[in-house]
Amino acid sequence: MKPEETIDYHFKVCWHAISRMYNTEAVKNDMTTSIGFVLLNIDQQKGTPATKIAPLLGLEARSLTRILKSMEEKGLIYKVSDPSDKRLVRIFLTEKGLEKKEVSRQTVKLFNNKVRDVIPQKELDVFFKVCERIQGMIENKEIF
Repeated sequence: MKPEETIDYHFKVCWHAISRMYNTEAVKNDMTTSIGFVLLNIDQQKGTPATKIAPLLGLEARSLTRILKSMEEKGLIYKVSDPSDKRLVRIFLTEKGLEKKEVSRQTVKLFNNKVRDVIPQKELDVFFKVCERIQGMIENKEIF
């Protein structure tokens, strides 16, 4: 079987193309795709527990720790210990973080709008359904 005949090949190639596109835009704003995704997942009103961010993005805790450290050094976030549970650390955005979050939001929105302009909703619905089924098969250990 040729690589281009496999399902995972198409997912991987497509995701790498999207990731390169996002990284190209992120670099223009002194960010990375990972930083952009973290920014998009932080609730500015309540803060977001650091432990909740990694699973949302499919990251390992170690990777997230490095990203959060980099974001803190860039002045995008700050951490606050939860008053009721000192073990819990909530992540909040600084003003600069809010600005970069908006850049990320607009970038994702533009990409989605462009794709939706070209690919009919009916085809996207099938794509989403197939992705959900494959993910479900993996999560339910129906493959290995």
